Amino acid sequence: MHNTFSAAELTSRIQELTAKLNKDNISRTNAYKRYFDRHPEIKWSLLASFVSRNAGWSMTDLKGRLFELGLTAFQQNWLFLTYERANWLIFSDAYPQLLLYHWSKQLGQPLFHLLSSFGVSSFMKTEWERFWHERDQKRLMYALIINEQNTIQTPIIQNPLFKKNVFQTIPFQLCEWFHFNTVIFPTVEGVFYGVSVKRFTSLKERIKLGKQLSELLFSPELFPGFFHFTSCVPHTGSRFDMERWAGVKIRTSPFLRTCYPVVAHSLDGLKSDWFRGGKREAMFKDEKLPKTIEITDWYFQKRRQLQALFSLEHWLNKR
Repeated sequence: MHNTFSAAELTSRIQELTAKLNKDNISRTNAYKRYFDRHPEIKWSLLASFVSRNAGWSMTDLKGRLFELGLTAFQQNWLFLTYERANWLIFSDAYPQLLLYHWSKQLGQPLFHLLSSFGVSSFMKTEWERFWHERDQKRLMYALIINEQNTIQTPIIQNPLFKKNVFQTIPFQLCEWFHFNTVIFPTVEGVFYGVSVKRFTSLKERIKLGKQLSELLFSPELFPGFFHFTSCVPHTGSRFDMERWAGVKIRTSPFLRTCYPVVAHSLDGLKSDWFRGGKREAMFKDEKLPKTIEITDWYFQKRRQLQALFSLEHWLNKR
């Protein structure tokens, strides 16, 4: 690309590429990973790829053996839409930011004044400009965690339809109760690491989770194993991608692209800026990891508990 490109042409190119890669969970997960490979200083992109992988596994779980007993088709559909809509919204907000940084590097000059063309929060404009000068990788990663969780708070978490059909339903609350909302970083040695979110609907808890996950992912002794997994194991959306390394022989959830169509999303009205000014430094405090981060045995125990619970619910409903 040459300096001769106008701001309007660049904006249009970024919108086109973002839309193309925002097709489904698999295209998003892969796009984040490829971006990190090109720009390893943007650590959030690898974290986003892993979290997106987990979202894909949660989507296909709904069509797998574990959940088919415990969920109606209506509940399955709404839970899928929650994961898919959040995954789509975050990508549509974050990926233009990543591409603008890419072009800023290419052209050797910051282009962050264009962020507002994509409806990106004023919070991030300040943080990208700061990163351009200070190169504080951890701060930018935290900024993107804070921004993306704020981005989904109003359209998804506080959306009356999602509240009624997802967050206030018994299956969702059972998953919370059983700590099943856990983000997992697997390894090809069959050892799983991860952190659970206590209350998914709490903005504060999700930001805390994001920071804890970043601490876990980039811990020097564990990072090589996680990076090896994500580089060597293609993302199909099925949880079997990770379970087979721990000795699981039978696939219990399908490939994502065999069970879900591509969803056509659109933004409901104009995006509003979540950031209202105020003290930003308090937002950037570190979060300690929980004592237990190696969760392989715990994970399989939770799967068995949930299976038993849904089987019981299924049996009671049939009586």
